[in-house]
Amino acid sequence: MTDPITQQSRMAQADVNARRAMDKTHNQAPDAATAAADKPAAPIRSNDDVLTLSETAQKAMTETDFDRAKVDSIKQAITEGNYPLNARRIAENFLAIEQMIQD
Repeated sequence: MTDPITQQSRMAQADVNARRAMDKTHNQAPDAATAAADKPAAPIRSNDDVLTLSETAQKAMTETDFDRAKVDSIKQAITEGNYPLNARRIAENFLAIEQMIQD
C-alpha cells in the first residue's frame, strides 16, 4: 500500500533497505568493513547476468534520506511525554487504512 500523496510505503521500503545495508556493514569485523568501503563495486553474478551498481546507486543505498536531528527531537519529546497527539487524526488514518484493506 502506498499513500498516493506522500508515497509513504516507498520511503519505508527505502529505509528498510538502507538499514539492511547498514546492518551488513556493522556485522562485519571492523577491518573488513573499512576494506569493503575502500574497494570499488564488484559485479554481482547471478547465473549469466552481471550487475554493477553505479557510485550514485551505492551512495543512495547506504545513506539515509531523513533528518536525523528531527527524528532525535521527536524521540526525546515522546520520551518526555511532550509529543502532541491528535486523536481525531489518528482515528481518521486508522479508518482510511481499514477501508483500503477491505477494498
